[in-house]
Amino acid sequence: MLEVRRLRVLAEFAARGTVAATAEALHLTGPAVSQQLAALERETGLTLLERQGRTLRLTEAGRRLVDHAAVVLGTLAAAESDVAALRRGERVRVRIAAFPSVARAVLPGLWPGPDGPADPEAPLVELVEHEPDRAEAALARREVDLAVTHSYSLLPRPLPAGCERRDLFREPVYLVLHAAEADERALAAGAPADLAAFADAAWLLPGPDTACHEMARRACGAAGFVPRAVAVASDFAVLCALAARRAGVALIPRLALPEAVPPGLRVHALKDPVHRCVHAVYRAGTGGHPGTRRVLTRLAAVVPPSE
Repeated sequence: MLEVRRLRVLAEFAARGTVAATAEALHLTGPAVSQQLAALERETGLTLLERQGRTLRLTEAGRRLVDHAAVVLGTLAAAESDVAALRRGERVRVRIAAFPSVARAVLPGLWPGPDGPADPEAPLVELVEHEPDRAEAALARREVDLAVTHSYSLLPRPLPAGCERRDLFREPVYLVLHAAEADERALAAGAPADLAAFADAAWLLPGPDTACHEMARRACGAAGFVPRAVAVASDFAVLCALAARRAGVALIPRLALPEAVPPGLRVHALKDPVHRCVHAVYRAGTGGHPGTRRVLTRLAAVVPPSE
């Protein structure tokens, strides 16, 4: 019989990467962590860790056991949370990490609103704004229960180990530019844009630490050129405002467009479409937990229609 305590140590090591960081997270000493991991190897009869230089790494057997541990620990944590909430007479809490545009345009629908009827069985939702990488890291550290992330058709996103994913919706990426710029390039209103025609344009790019930045570079690369950036900003609202001043052109997902498009700004579909896919990611085995299940069901009801 495998001990849950030792599985937790292994899972923390997989998330933290070092014995010292694992010890700090679990409030143990380094030797105590090493002893627990060695005991787990004896229980399983498998080599779970191997040394590469001065670094300790998981073996294939170790990674597979981490995947199983994620299911066990996720189920146990959800059960403990539910029991504690019931004991206190409280509703279950579901913590969500989500990227900015979906946090603004979609997730508010999880709340009933000031005039909506209160559902005493609905989980209490807590939200923190994170880009996908940070959201998945928070999920791995068990700081959140759901991570709402995205991937692009040009830039697939691998599923984190020990997690499951539910696809929520797909949205198009548009070329956004000033109407005068479009007219000068003979791009009629409503016509799809050929990115190759914008090889010499000034470009407004998302921040370099985001997948959106790489998406823009890949889309331009597929059209045969490297974009010449005149502005870089992680906030799509900034890129729209600059495009409205005719500072350059930008690639922006539908959900990240402002609710009221600034005067003079034009939005064009792409001749070679690019899409952003939005997902809900959660630890394996936790999708059926009452709070998570209700949030996933609610998300399916409030997301915009796919295109």
